[in-house]
Amino acid sequence: MFMTWLACVKNLALDAIGAQVRSIAGSESSLEDFRTPLGDPGLFGPDSMAWRVHAHFTSMMVGGLSSLIIQALHPRALAAVWDHSNFRQNLKSRLGRTAYFVAATTYGSEALAMESIRRVNAIHAGIRGLDQQGQPYIANEPDLVRWVHLVEVSSFLSAYQHLSTSPLSARACDQYIAEMTQVGHLLGAVDLPQDWATTQAALQAYQAVLRFDDRAREILRVVESYPAEGLDKPFLALVLQSALDIMPAWALALIQREPGCLAGQMARRCALQVASHPIQWTLDDRGVSAVARQRVNSV
Repeated sequence: MFMTWLACVKNLALDAIGAQVRSIAGSESSLEDFRTPLGDPGLFGPDSMAWRVHAHFTSMMVGGLSSLIIQALHPRALAAVWDHSNFRQNLKSRLGRTAYFVAATTYGSEALAMESIRRVNAIHAGIRGLDQQGQPYIANEPDLVRWVHLVEVSSFLSAYQHLSTSPLSARACDQYIAEMTQVGHLLGAVDLPQDWATTQAALQAYQAVLRFDDRAREILRVVESYPAEGLDKPFLALVLQSALDIMPAWALALIQREPGCLAGQMARRCALQVASHPIQWTLDDRGVSAVARQRVNSV
């Protein structure tokens, strides 16, 4: 009787926390997409660094918001989003779609991953126009895809290293970067670095074209106004502050923000680690990585 009661309490807690996670992340996807076909490891498999990094919910939130701010510093990349999406009016839905793409390409079957990539490539093929300086852009232009990819993987990994209680070794960090080039290349990027150091050098090489203009300022404002329900607001405040904490110094300087003091960064880090523990406990039990692992092991 006690064990039955305990199981009921656990399920209620898991359901409640799962609903909170979906609300915070704007996710509307179904885990059913990740249950089949049995034995299919997808593009990476459960032993990959991509599976490990992308399973950490809070660092993915922190890295995702940080990457949006940095990506907006490229005028032509920003113009493609500005002109062809409702990002500024519905940030949460945009993040939910991005989260599904990352989940599908990381934890989905090979067919689901490739279909998600084909869908994005088809959408990007029709997105073109001029930025504020009159420079033409096409969303699937290899150099723009490369910029978005480099910022995203760098931000995800920086957030994981900052927030995980078991950060990756330098070798494992390089492995993560190398693994993620597979998705970047399938999206049309070229000349992608294979390790952390060259990724950082490649990002800094873009500085000559980056601008913190009126549009980039608006994106920063939108991100810092991320919508949250009452009880989620303290958690989201920590996430948003940490999104700035993990930014490289050159990006912070460009958006005219001072680095947070080390004591403040560590306090936010510890607070987020504690606050995110119930969320991670839930996702480790019944989140997308757990479902995908069951699929792979069911042979």
